[in-house]
Amino acid sequence: MSQSCRRHLMPVSLWHLVPPFPVGPGLLIAIWVNLVLPVRGTGFARGEQATSREKGCGREEPARSYQRVGPRASQRELGFPSKAHPAHQAPRFGSPGLLGHPFSPPTMALYRVCVTTGPYLMAGTLDNIFVTLVGTCGESPKQRLDRMGRDFASGSVQKYKVRCSEELGELLMLRLHKERYAFFPQDSWYCSCICVTAPDGTLSHFPCYQWMEGYCTIELRPGTARTICQDSLPLLLDHRKRELQARQECYRWKVYAPGFPRIIDVSSFEEMESDKKFALTKTAPCADPGDSSGNRYLPGFPMKIDIPSLLHMEPNIRYSATKTTSLLFNAIPASLGMKLRGLLDRRGSWKKLDDIRNIMRCHKTLTSEYVREHWCEDQFFGYQYLNGVNPVMLHCLSSLPSKLPITNDMVGPSLGPGTCLQTELERGNIFLADYWILEEVPVHCINGCPQFVAAPLCLLWLNPQGALVPLAIQLCQTPGPDNPIFLPTDTDWDWLLAKTWVRNSEFLVHENNTHFLCTHLLCEAFAMATLRQLPLCHPIYKLLLPHTRYTLQVNTIARATLLNPEGLVDKVTSIGRQGLLYLMSTGLAHFTYTNFCLPDSLRARGVLDIPNYHYRDDGLKIWAAIESFVSEIVGYYYTSDASVQQDSELQAWVGEIFAQAFLGRESSGFPRRLCTQGELVKFLTAIIFNCSAQHAAVNSGQHDFGAWMPNAPSSMRQPPPQTKGTTTLKSFLDTLPEVNTTCNNILLFWLVSQEPKDQRPLGTYPDEHFTEEAPRRSIAVFQNRLAQISRDIRERNRGLALPYAYLDPPLIENSVSI
Repeated sequence: MSQSCRRHLMPVSLWHLVPPFPVGPGLLIAIWVNLVLPVRGTGFARGEQATSREKGCGREEPARSYQRVGPRASQRELGFPSKAHPAHQAPRFGSPGLLGHPFSPPTMALYRVCVTTGPYLMAGTLDNIFVTLVGTCGESPKQRLDRMGRDFASGSVQKYKVRCSEELGELLMLRLHKERYAFFPQDSWYCSCICVTAPDGTLSHFPCYQWMEGYCTIELRPGTARTICQDSLPLLLDHRKRELQARQECYRWKVYAPGFPRIIDVSSFEEMESDKKFALTKTAPCADPGDSSGNRYLPGFPMKIDIPSLLHMEPNIRYSATKTTSLLFNAIPASLGMKLRGLLDRRGSWKKLDDIRNIMRCHKTLTSEYVREHWCEDQFFGYQYLNGVNPVMLHCLSSLPSKLPITNDMVGPSLGPGTCLQTELERGNIFLADYWILEEVPVHCINGCPQFVAAPLCLLWLNPQGALVPLAIQLCQTPGPDNPIFLPTDTDWDWLLAKTWVRNSEFLVHENNTHFLCTHLLCEAFAMATLRQLPLCHPIYKLLLPHTRYTLQVNTIARATLLNPEGLVDKVTSIGRQGLLYLMSTGLAHFTYTNFCLPDSLRARGVLDIPNYHYRDDGLKIWAAIESFVSEIVGYYYTSDASVQQDSELQAWVGEIFAQAFLGRESSGFPRRLCTQGELVKFLTAIIFNCSAQHAAVNSGQHDFGAWMPNAPSSMRQPPPQTKGTTTLKSFLDTLPEVNTTCNNILLFWLVSQEPKDQRPLGTYPDEHFTEEAPRRSIAVFQNRLAQISRDIRERNRGLALPYAYLDPPLIENSVSI
């Protein structure tokens, strides 16, 4: 320890300062002011409590209890090995320095502090900002950061000086205090980062990247990522513990429905005050969550909205003002246009198919026009199983299931000469899409009329030209005389209606399970566990945080507008909210770790060799890029399998995901504990892939493939046909959704396919949570690799009649945010 640190840790009392000769009272006062008062510091000794009245709230609360790290802190308190100190000696006023300058203060250590405010709308503040530096040798006084003119404006970078009586040693922590300024009302402040330059020139980065609301204090660690095994000081271990306790009080789990992944309890935000450490939002009490009066219609909206759940959101997980404004500008003109044209209130069947094309005539895309022109074709029907919005349904067959009694005579005309059904099964060219999960799903009424659901089995063949085409469709799971098998050789209307029933089943399974359950809800659970179990300084927290951005907010919006009673799901789908709950709970009960990991899923489904499977090809490239990136990060912070096993915070994190997302179901195959570096790399790769690329693949094309409603009907108004030869154009139109149902659903497709502004594409990390050189190099390599993947995809798409761009990295959002 340096001489200055030893001197700083010496106990100081007034008696020690009495010189060995008579002095006047003025000299004693000067000694007291210059030497004793700075030593008093601002921290509280362990166990001491202070009561502070938070300004503006009229409520007393105990101040946070800190272990003292100040001029009088001992090495034992800091967690350092004890060392023999020389006997404490009184200052020798006979020394030339003190005799020559009896009123000279001790040498001051100067720290330069650079504060960056976020460049966002309303990110600046007028409140007073104070800072306290905590080091191994002491703690600075709490000092106000103030310059001439406006401080902490949006996007500003401002420099300040903090003077201490002695050097503080290695900086361990920075406390940031936000307090009232004069008569101005409190406002929010987004602090990006703080850089501190020590007197010896050492630069310490303190990443913040969070909102501070109300009057509060937050504690920041230096940017160097550390697992709990790498922290030994009691101060830092205690800080990790208090940080997680505070977050667990804020982010609470809630049971939404039996068999559902657990979700965030937004009502907890109503109870939280402006937390001293994490700037949790202060909110006013709202209505009882059980009070149905909060779920009501608003002018201009076709469904009920659960308003109370949208009023309270912790500031660091809610949409930015830019994103909120962008979302509203996407929604209001489209909704208003349909409302003024009377489409949202018009009931009854469509008079003709061509009328559907005029619903959103201002929002046509290349793909939506291609779909309208080719939706009847068998080849395009098969293409959507590979590159549509639900490219995960196909399984290769080696033999036919007993519930699908198809003979060679049935499909022989479609197969053509020179082959047969058994031969094609042996070659691996026969595939099945089985919608068994819909067999017992509850049905619903729309506009007072009952709706219907089928649970079809669709058999497809990979023909010699490399095209996937349907061979046969059975609309119910149980074969029988009233459950005919429809074939391409049937009448055009019979065959088209059978395919449309399959497309309705595709819609239901895709929207509820492939999309909302497997990306939105699971990614919400990953975000919650990350916030609750990993502190800010943990390397896995730093790695995953960008991939949880806005996920909790968008899911809260979805539950308030889509999944709530009489919400949009009740208004547009044949199964309604109760059917949705059934589908998701059943889907989760059958979801496995193999399904979750793209390479394993493709291998298990036997689809690795299908040509023109762009989702697979692009997805595997992105998976490999993420895996390589994650492997470098994990290898840097975890040097052995033992270091993974010994990280108690990491094990608590994966254990909470297993318990809350997958409900502790062992048959799921998801890990409840991670034992090796390889297991950790695979799990993290799968999480990042599903939060980003997988969500883009199953979300971004919804308007493209669903704007032409017959290609993705959300409900069916007539039961599945039990005989052949009865379908006509009129009966086909009477089976499709009504006008207002169609328009509500297409409006939803448009909104969820348009990512609002404030976007961050995959691999874009403007918030520099990692400050070490090694992870920053890994990020740069990851970004370069994604750029090459993008160039390859765009080059391939130039030769395609229908480009596949949903997995082009610049078009993939880092997280589930819409």
